Amino acid sequence: MKYFLIAGEASGDLHAANLMAALCKKDPQALFVGLGGDKMRAHGCHLYVDYREMAYMGFVAVFQNLGKIKRNFQIAQQVLLQEQPDVLILIDYPSFNLKIAKYCKKYLPRTKIIYYIPPKIWAWKEWRVHQIARYCDRILGIFPFEPAFYAKYGYKCQYVGNPTADSIRSWSIENGSEIANGLPFRGKETIAILPGSRKNEISKCLPKMLAAARNVAGEKYRIVVTAAPGIDDTFYVPYLRGEELTRDTYSLLNQAYAAVVNSGTATLETALIGCPLTAVYHVAGSKYLEKLLKPIMFKIKYFTLVNIILNKEVIQELVASRFTQENIEKELGRLVADEDYRAKIIREYDALWQILGDKSAARSAAEVIVSLR
Repeated sequence: MKYFLIAGEASGDLHAANLMAALCKKDPQALFVGLGGDKMRAHGCHLYVDYREMAYMGFVAVFQNLGKIKRNFQIAQQVLLQEQPDVLILIDYPSFNLKIAKYCKKYLPRTKIIYYIPPKIWAWKEWRVHQIARYCDRILGIFPFEPAFYAKYGYKCQYVGNPTADSIRSWSIENGSEIANGLPFRGKETIAILPGSRKNEISKCLPKMLAAARNVAGEKYRIVVTAAPGIDDTFYVPYLRGEELTRDTYSLLNQAYAAVVNSGTATLETALIGCPLTAVYHVAGSKYLEKLLKPIMFKIKYFTLVNIILNKEVIQELVASRFTQENIEKELGRLVADEDYRAKIIREYDALWQILGDKSAARSAAEVIVSLR
C-alpha cells in the first residue's frame, strides 16, 4: 500500500519513522510519501516539506509565517491528489492535520484516514473530538485513558501503547542500562536542563532555568543542557556560561542527579528513565491569563504528562505565574538535597511503566493500519 504521513515537529518525525519501520514488516511493498523530517527520510519516505518549515508555535510565530503555512497546506493538497495514497496517517499537529483530513475525506473518499497520536484534546480544545471522529477511520491513542475519553462522546479510540516508553525501552536494551527499577544509581555531579524543542520557548525558559541551576549547582554540580533536533548549537551559545551542551538526552538523564524540564513529552521521558525532575512552562501574561483561561481552556487537574497519567501530583509543576527563578531554585535544591523526597518521587515513577503497559505502539498501530486493506 501507499502511505502518506504528516508529522509537523521533531517528535512526530521520530514516531512516524518508527511506525514506517513497523509497517514495512507487515507490508513489504509499502511506499511512503509525506511531510516530515530526516528520520522519516532515512526510512524511505519521499518528503515534500520538511517539518522545520512547519513547526510554528504561538500566535506571533504563526501570524508571521501565514504565507508558509498556507503554501505547505497547498502542497499537501496537491500531493494527496497526485499520489492517491491508500492510507493517510496523521501524527499530532492538529491545526494543520485536521484541515488535511477534511480535505482528504472530501476529495479522496477511498483513502483511509488514521490519526496516530491524536492531539491532547482531553486537556484543551475538547470540541475537536467531533472533528477527529468525523474525518478519521481509526483513532489510535498513546495514553491508556484516551479510549474512555472518546467513549464519553460515543466514539471509539484504540490504545496501542506509548511510543515514548517504547523509545526508552529500546534505548535501555541497546545501552545495557536498567531504568525505573527501584533506585537506580546516579552520579551526583550532573544537573540536566531540558529547555524545549522550539526556539521561542527555549528563549523564554532557558535563562530562568539556568540562573536557578547555577545557584543550586555552585561548585558541586555540572550543568548540562540538551539541544533540540533541528536547532544549531550556536543558538544556545548566548545563554551559556561554560555549561555543556548535548544531543544525547537519554544518556544525560540516565546519569543526571536531577533535572529541570520544559513541560511536554520530555517530562515523561525524564520520569520513565527515573530522574527526579521539576517541570516548568512559560505563559505570556501569566498572572492574568492563568486565572482567565484555565477554567475555559483546560479541563484537567494537572499540566504535565507524569502527573496526568498518575492522576496525582508527583512532580512539581512550575507553570505560568509559578514559573520563577526563585521557585525553580527552591524545588531543584530540594531534589538534590532531600534523599527521602527523591526516593519517594522515583518510587512513584515505577507506576508509570505499569499503567502504560509493554505493548509496542508502532507495532500495534501497524497491525491496525495494515488490517484495513
